[in-house]
Amino acid sequence: MALSDKEVERYARHIVLPGVGGPGQKKLKDGRVLVIGAGGLGAPVLQYLAAAGLGTLGVVDDDAVSLSNLQRQVIHRTDDVGRPKAQSAADAIHGINPHVTVIAYSERLNRENALRLVGDYDLVLDGSDNFETRYVANDACYFAQKPLITGAVGQYDGFLTLFRSFEADANKQPKPSYRCLFPHPPAPGQAPACEEAGVIGALTGVIGSMMALEAIKAIAGFGESLLEKLMIYDGRDGRTQTINYQWDPNNPLNGETPSITPETLGAIIETETA
Repeated sequence: MALSDKEVERYARHIVLPGVGGPGQKKLKDGRVLVIGAGGLGAPVLQYLAAAGLGTLGVVDDDAVSLSNLQRQVIHRTDDVGRPKAQSAADAIHGINPHVTVIAYSERLNRENALRLVGDYDLVLDGSDNFETRYVANDACYFAQKPLITGAVGQYDGFLTLFRSFEADANKQPKPSYRCLFPHPPAPGQAPACEEAGVIGALTGVIGSMMALEAIKAIAGFGESLLEKLMIYDGRDGRTQTINYQWDPNNPLNGETPSITPETLGAIIETETA
């Protein structure tokens, strides 16, 4: 479907950009993106993807808005406290851009629903706040053959990267997955939730905006991606570094002897590292 006159005006600053232009904006309009989590990371992701003109946005979150969320989850308003986050976010997106179709899933991504949800979209962004959901999202994207952008934040730092683990390189070596970077979740107490450790609200805006940019690049087709590169941002000291990582042949998803199946998405399996 062609861009309307109103859309051409709305996205004029994209359309004049080399590398985006009308064709890139049309790709954004035709795109379907699933966002896991409508919290600190999901908020800026959803806001910027909606403003950019993504045709369809899916929002998965089973939580309700609480007052303590509002310090960083800027897509929600004070009047939204107590409402389902997925629906609150969907209403905000409609206010940002009426040309965007929003599908709200007030449920938790899990082993039972992940393949169904992920399979309906072109690209998945994971802004969840727990390792259980991150492993499920990673595994589901592998089996559904969907690219995955994942991000996370600590107190003052955050990271993001892009996975296409269902593909292989020119030497037929599989591309890495989340399990190559994080073979095991941290031990209890090593990675406390923000309710315990705290988090700078603006940091989630930085990492979430970077995730949205990575998604726009992937769909519109310009720039160099963060595939096989982990971008780390230190918000306290204002430093950024990028670390290259590789496929781990011992990982249980797409390693040499895989053990994860569509029925065991998210399973934690003891493996030996190379």
